[in-house]
Amino acid sequence: MGARDTQGLRLLAAPVGFTAMTTMRAAVFHEHGGPEVIRIQDVPVPAPGPGEVRVAVRAAALNHLDLWVRRGLPIETTMPHVGGSDVAGVVDAVGDGVDWAPGTRVVADPSLHYGWYEAPPGSADRGPPLRLIGEHTDGGFAEYCVVPAENLVAIPEGVSFESAAAAALVFVTAWHGLHGRARLRPGERVLVTGGSGGVATAGIQVALRAGATVLAITSGPENVERVGALGAHHVYDRLEDDWVAEVQRDTGGSGADVILDSVGSPLWPGMNRVLAVMGRLVSYGATAGPKVQIDLRHAFWKQLSFMGSTMGTPEEFREVMGLVFTGALNPVIHAVLPLDEARRAHEMLEGGEVFGKVVLVP
Repeated sequence: MGARDTQGLRLLAAPVGFTAMTTMRAAVFHEHGGPEVIRIQDVPVPAPGPGEVRVAVRAAALNHLDLWVRRGLPIETTMPHVGGSDVAGVVDAVGDGVDWAPGTRVVADPSLHYGWYEAPPGSADRGPPLRLIGEHTDGGFAEYCVVPAENLVAIPEGVSFESAAAAALVFVTAWHGLHGRARLRPGERVLVTGGSGGVATAGIQVALRAGATVLAITSGPENVERVGALGAHHVYDRLEDDWVAEVQRDTGGSGADVILDSVGSPLWPGMNRVLAVMGRLVSYGATAGPKVQIDLRHAFWKQLSFMGSTMGTPEEFREVMGLVFTGALNPVIHAVLPLDEARRAHEMLEGGEVFGKVVLVP
């Protein structure tokens, strides 16, 4: 992955390309904590190693993942750290063995080593475990970012860098959760929690495109209206509604066939109750708490399935981004801010001010 200096940032080398500079501006934190730990500073420009590409970043979107990494997770990551898993920009320089042409417009698949999940059952060597750009490595909240060449997808003309960046992580996560894991079928009823979030706004669209009836939970009348505008058939305000009773009413007592959940602890007792016979609950996050209670009587009597999901395969990433590129799916962008306002972007997301995604541009 290239040489590193004593502070954990890649050192400049001499790659094939057309940009010659030694430092760049980046949103960096040197210790874990609140948004106040983020600072804008000059750091060395990263150099691509063999099989890698340096991207001149044009847009990078925030995810809740960036908040968790900033607060501190029990994982190995670069420190000082540059976050940002959603990276879109222009190929600036390439390492050995790479044939991407400088100047090509690209977006990066955030997943590294997704094949870890796809090893045959009982395999003694699953290969390197899954890692994410911007979580385990330095990411896109900077003027330049280095990523594996195999992770790049060309962005067609007419598609903005902001849209490509805002779509990358959330749409592949929603696609894999609903199709790869839940095996969603036309006509099924899908309940999406945390309806104002990036993955949720993507999941609503993916479920609608699959021919599902979509129900969603969010908070506040403004978000109820926004989620409804995305096409959800029924939207519940968890602060006002008895959403369990409302879901049962709106499904004729049958419940939801699939639940796509990012909230976690507070909603699990209710979700157990509203899952239909043979229902599937797909968890891809735990923004409100990871410890949950399950009433096993619901689980065995209705033959429920509980499954985890994260990110998606390289093939799924390319498939769903193709739909984004054609306009069949559209990322929801709450705000586009300059890189200098990275701390403010973290504050907005952490404070629940965001509907969809916040995008930073250098």
